[in-house]
Amino acid sequence: MSFRHTKVLRVAAEEWRALVRNRVAVIASLTLVALLVTSALLGLEQREATRAARARYQATADEAFDAQPDRHPHRMVHYGQFVFRPLSALAFFDPGVDGFTGNTVFLEGHRQNSANFSEARQSSLLLRFGQLTPAFVLQTLAPLLIVFLAFGAVAREREQGTLRLLLAQGLRPSELAAGKLLAHAGGVAAIAAPALLVLAAVALAGWAPPVPSLLLVSGYLVYLFIWAVGALLVSLLVRRARDAMLVLVAAWMGVVILVPRLLPELAVARLPTPTRIETDVTIHRELKRIGDSHNPDDPYFSEFKAKTLARYGVDKVEDLPVQWAGLVGMEGERLTSGLFDRHARDAFAREAAQNQLVRQFGVLSPLIAVRQLSMSLAATDTESHQDFLEQVERHRYAFVQALNLLQVTKIPNQNAGADPRISAGHWKTLPGFTYRQPDVLQLAGERIQANLLVLFCWLAVLLAGCGLAARRLEEATR
Repeated sequence: MSFRHTKVLRVAAEEWRALVRNRVAVIASLTLVALLVTSALLGLEQREATRAARARYQATADEAFDAQPDRHPHRMVHYGQFVFRPLSALAFFDPGVDGFTGNTVFLEGHRQNSANFSEARQSSLLLRFGQLTPAFVLQTLAPLLIVFLAFGAVAREREQGTLRLLLAQGLRPSELAAGKLLAHAGGVAAIAAPALLVLAAVALAGWAPPVPSLLLVSGYLVYLFIWAVGALLVSLLVRRARDAMLVLVAAWMGVVILVPRLLPELAVARLPTPTRIETDVTIHRELKRIGDSHNPDDPYFSEFKAKTLARYGVDKVEDLPVQWAGLVGMEGERLTSGLFDRHARDAFAREAAQNQLVRQFGVLSPLIAVRQLSMSLAATDTESHQDFLEQVERHRYAFVQALNLLQVTKIPNQNAGADPRISAGHWKTLPGFTYRQPDVLQLAGERIQANLLVLFCWLAVLLAGCGLAARRLEEATR
């Protein structure tokens, strides 16, 4: 080991000794570590409880549907079916938007319902200020602690007069900065270790996908290093430790508190979203234009009737070998589902544009980048929720059309009686819903790469700034 490296390690050791002697710093660090451990353990326990509850509710809903008596298939179309979204493996670490998007969808014919029963609607307003999760602690509280630990790294030396003594003994400012940075990088690793060790443990145990877990660990370490390097840069540039603290706290408030809350409002103002009532009214109007399956004189279904009679080679509906009402139901469901899908795609496109606008401001706040990265890797972002809704809609359409097909093939076209029914055993033959967790590296690969690039660029720029500030300090002391 060279003499220069020895001096850097000596500076780092002295900085660590000063931090350990600072009782307030030790208490604050231990408090944050306790919060991380508690939030990780509570997150794991809550995730398991939620997973078990949703699985139980899904089994109950499926059993209730299968237990229905002999009925007309179209009544079962309106009886419907509930589906519940399973939690992703890393939702305990970062629940993302899951608390606001809802987790239950009711499936029925002629309608495409949204997800309901979000935790935000069923909890107090305190949920909107952030849940106690490892992601929240690392994103919001850990940077403030790092600022508190590192604000006086160099400014305190200058203020106490020890900086001149150190430089007079042959210590170069770049070596001083490197030693201070090494010390606080170790502090970052120690602070983040509990949560990141839990993350590594669940990945090694096979409870979570290993590559997203590793990327999540890397992203958070880079994010916290950004704060350590930024604090050292300010401490190199500012003469008094008190001023460095004021600058860094102001930066924390802007980067962590203000910008992430203002950007969504800006995105909604720039790209407004229609209300649910406006969307329902629009869909209702378009449904009238595409055809009314309950109106025998409707132009579209009159044409559909003529084509159907020609296909079966008969002159009257009564002569069809299959039930006419069921065919009309299948065609009506095809038309309405296409309309619902188009409006859903439009809504997803607006949300994607809003999210893209927010992501573009990652250059102003590394929190935006790490938050987007964290939610994408945990499969708790809006894109993962949209993937769930798309899978649900495909299942809903297959489910409704299977019931309509039973009506077509099992209910007589003539003389079926006032209340025709089919055997209840048919309900058990219908497909059940199985949610396939998306591969986050395929679903969000480009976004993950872009957010990691933003974080590394922030780190590189701040490191370059520290190098320039150390050089200026060296020139000023010659």
